[in-house]
Amino acid sequence: MRLVKHIPNTITSMNLLFGIFGVIVCLQGRPDQAFLLMLAAAVCDFCDGLAARALHAYSDIGKELDSLADLVSFGVLPALILHQLMAFQVRGWVTFLPLVLAVFSALRLAKFNLDERQHDSFLGLPTPASAMICGSLAYYVYNEPFTILAEWCGTVWFLPAIALVLSALLVCELPMFSMKISKDADTLTTMKRTSFLAVTALIAIMVAVLRLNWAMIVLMAFVAYIVMNIVFSLFKATR
Repeated sequence: MRLVKHIPNTITSMNLLFGIFGVIVCLQGRPDQAFLLMLAAAVCDFCDGLAARALHAYSDIGKELDSLADLVSFGVLPALILHQLMAFQVRGWVTFLPLVLAVFSALRLAKFNLDERQHDSFLGLPTPASAMICGSLAYYVYNEPFTILAEWCGTVWFLPAIALVLSALLVCELPMFSMKISKDADTLTTMKRTSFLAVTALIAIMVAVLRLNWAMIVLMAFVAYIVMNIVFSLFKATR
């Protein structure tokens, strides 16, 4: 029984390990492969919570380990991916600007651990969502170098702007719904989740019809997640 209680932390450790591998691969000049490792880390991040709830194996060390793993996989790694993507075409100190994303990811995770309001939903963009945007963008640009999006990424302003926008979203007070499976979810949260899944399905169909790179599904889905939460928040404020 004691061994079972270590299963969630083992899965969390795999999240960290995939993140470390992603950092190594990224520094070797393959941000596309780093994104694939980031996806593996995201699967582990999702599964460790499921395992903890299913096995009732919650622990303080698990909470801290989860934040440390997320900082590497969804904070340091996406910041390095943007830096490397920019360094392919731009030279100089400006290529280091996207690394600010790692700092704000750390602030986001520290805030989440202390904020008692974020059990069933989020205030600010979750670090995995920010990381998925960075990773999928890099994968798409690396594999589709002759697109307008790749051209934008070759400028001195586009990727630093993305890093700054994501950094602001990470630490803002914008309410954002969670995709965590919960029996106690209210009707509004269920509606938001269902809407997001429907939008993601439509995006997947569009990408397939237009024969775009599959990474656009991830990129557009998480951009849609941000837009939907902004719209929901504005709608709530006007009621």
